[in-house]
Amino acid sequence: MIRSMLAVTVLIAVAGCATAPEPTFDGPPDYSPIQTQPSPRASLFVDCIAQAIAAGVFGHANSGDSDRLLFTCAGAPARAFYDGLARRSDTIGSEVTVNGRTFRSTEIVERDLFGVDYCSTGGTDDFICVITLNTGAALLD
Repeated sequence: MIRSMLAVTVLIAVAGCATAPEPTFDGPPDYSPIQTQPSPRASLFVDCIAQAIAAGVFGHANSGDSDRLLFTCAGAPARAFYDGLARRSDTIGSEVTVNGRTFRSTEIVERDLFGVDYCSTGGTDDFICVITLNTGAALLD
């Protein structure tokens, strides 16, 4: 009985947290530039996007109310990105093999690849990566 009451109390508390209103901010938005710091791993993304732009291999994708710009690279930048994802994929369990291709992604794929940066390989010298940029509706204006 006490266990049941405790479980119900915990569920109510968790549900309350999940439905809590978004925090509000007083005053106008802050338009100060976002501070950045160097990131050696950023070159994995930049090199892939640069190759995709140079080759003209990018396009728009939409899923419901979400719009993305997808950049697809291959060859050396894709292999470097694929190799660079090894530790992260191992840590979060995002490496899977499907239909003879091994995929590594920056996040766990829950439903499909929409919105997930990923690389795949089918073997030696067969590497492809897709980087997504969340553009929102601005891409459609």
